[in-house]
Amino acid sequence: MEAFSDYDRYDAVGLAELVAGGDVHPVELALAAIARVEATDGPVNAVVSRRFERAVDEAGRLPLDGAPFRGVPTFIKDLVLEADEPVTFGSVFFRAYRGPYTTEFAARIRRAGFVRLGRTNTPEFGLLPTTEPALHGPTRNPWDLGRSAGGSSGGAAAAVAARYVPLAQGSDGGGSIRIPASACGVFGLKPSRGRMPRRPATTSDYLSVELALSRTVRDSAAFLDAIGGATPGDQYQAPPATGPFRDAAARDPGPLRIAFSTVDFRGSAVHPECRKAILDTAELLEDLGHELVEERPAIDGDELAVSFLDVWASLAGAMFELLVDAGAEHRAVRVMRSILGDWRTAKIIAAAESRKAGRPAFEPFTWALGDRSRRRTPGMLQTSIVRLQKIAQTAADFLEHHDLFLTPVLGSPPLPIGAIDQSRSWEELTEELFAYVAFTPLANFAGLPAMSVPLSWTDGGLPVGSHFLGRYGDEATLLSLAGQLERARPWSRRIPPVAATR
Repeated sequence: MEAFSDYDRYDAVGLAELVAGGDVHPVELALAAIARVEATDGPVNAVVSRRFERAVDEAGRLPLDGAPFRGVPTFIKDLVLEADEPVTFGSVFFRAYRGPYTTEFAARIRRAGFVRLGRTNTPEFGLLPTTEPALHGPTRNPWDLGRSAGGSSGGAAAAVAARYVPLAQGSDGGGSIRIPASACGVFGLKPSRGRMPRRPATTSDYLSVELALSRTVRDSAAFLDAIGGATPGDQYQAPPATGPFRDAAARDPGPLRIAFSTVDFRGSAVHPECRKAILDTAELLEDLGHELVEERPAIDGDELAVSFLDVWASLAGAMFELLVDAGAEHRAVRVMRSILGDWRTAKIIAAAESRKAGRPAFEPFTWALGDRSRRRTPGMLQTSIVRLQKIAQTAADFLEHHDLFLTPVLGSPPLPIGAIDQSRSWEELTEELFAYVAFTPLANFAGLPAMSVPLSWTDGGLPVGSHFLGRYGDEATLLSLAGQLERARPWSRRIPPVAATR
């Protein structure tokens, strides 16, 4: 059986319709996707684990049922657990680890009919907004190989931008879908807290939510329809949708009142190219009949940054606590327990096993976050959470008077590879991170839906996403607007210089 020659013409929904109609076989799609990865991924480095032979075999044995994405190739981010599948979390320490179980989210991807080709690159534990882990090396931006693909779903975004697959799974704890979507010129929606399943529970449920990066709005909408919905016992459950999200993406919204700002919450101006992109988007929105007002919520950006950093650090701290206390018998966990002991009083050390590879057990930023968590008492962490909740309430009040809030996704166009230098002082590094990702964390700790829409490119050909923040539980309005913008200014026809097209 040969690869499907017209693979690039279709998004995920379109490919699934061809399979359902008997016009193409899932094996043909798998072979087409595999050929593109093999031809292009060397310099891009989006894919860090390949299961190509198994994928082709599975594609040939897919049941003839009504699965909405039957036969569509995709990739899984290398943070998601699947039983007996490799998962490294982007960490040298876990380079030989395999998942002990399959999460409900991953199980739903399988039930939706996707053919899983492998895993995409991510920074260590998804903690940084660029994808340059010591274990796998950097994922490079298909628009400019000297630039970052963003993070933490950088491998997924690059795989979609380079046309390996029309849709790839991602997750978002502080902007990790929207950041790489902006950097790679693809669409990325972060759903509301409680919209997606979180079984089994994790330490990041308060911040993180999973979905996908896609070339088209309808793909993300249909993916949300197929995979979304909390499970019994989940800590958070979003309001039920009023109808299919794919239908919402296909219809124009009514006139919306949209606030916008090109200044971050600390009052700092963004890069001129980012400001230019948002002003251009605002003009397009006005042309489409929406009311635009330049206004932003009264949020203390310094308080937001410091408090969010405390919560972000608690994720690394909780990871170390869980590893020390883990009952799993995997070798890496046993070594972790033996070398860390009471990690709360440990200095930054290296695992004996990892020293043989000439690398530390964990990267400097991971350790620094863990150390910050160790130095914070439970009361201090709770104070930061309360501060963030007050900011979330301010944002919610603001959205009572505006349907959406438009900002840049990032403070600058995609960064050069290596710009986020973990050898720099903590103060210098965190200041650079705050400036780069000033806008995205609000949606995470507030639980609000948000999206990056690829409407702009710099004069040098780099993508710049437009960020929209919506009301809790109202993904429909975001998707309706995204669909309208996509029809007004189609972006799928823009193909990066490094792309696997035929």
